[in-house]
Amino acid sequence: MTTKKWNWRRIALAAGAVVLIWVIVGVVLAGREPLPPAPGTQALTLHGGRVTGNRMSTKSWMFEYQKAEMSADGMLASVDGVRQGVLYKNGKPYLSVTAEHVSVNTQTFDFTAIGDVHVTQMQDNGGAPRSFDSDFIQWVNATKMLMLPHPSIVRSGGQTLKVTSIKVNFNTGEIRFGGMQGGVGS
Repeated sequence: MTTKKWNWRRIALAAGAVVLIWVIVGVVLAGREPLPPAPGTQALTLHGGRVTGNRMSTKSWMFEYQKAEMSADGMLASVDGVRQGVLYKNGKPYLSVTAEHVSVNTQTFDFTAIGDVHVTQMQDNGGAPRSFDSDFIQWVNATKMLMLPHPSIVRSGGQTLKVTSIKVNFNTGEIRFGGMQGGVGS
């Protein structure tokens, strides 16, 4: 009868080597994964809903959207698929906006809209409805200035004008057009 002796020293060295290799591989692989973002540094993404901006206790603007993303600091919002947007003046709606994409500064309430953009001036005094169509608009809330620096179509009553650019000051009612095409009827 032969008894086999185990060489415990060799077994312990082999087991130690296996554990050491396992730890090294784990450390190397763990270094490949990005660290999760620190709390408060990640953008907030929302799907389908409404975002509003208020100045004091008065409404300033509202967008119904398909997707919105708010920057981590809350200063910028990126809104996609704006089905209905409304700008308010003294708490009353005066502009309606639809656009493919809107970027909003949530502190100043300034925004830009791109894609298929349609703006309608809401008439509360019975005047002719006015609308603007373009692929790019800029809104400066402090001065209530709407700028359409790209070619645009303006509709007012039954009239249609094609213009190279437009600036509309909603505080004064002044409209400045770039080059024009179209007719003005009586």
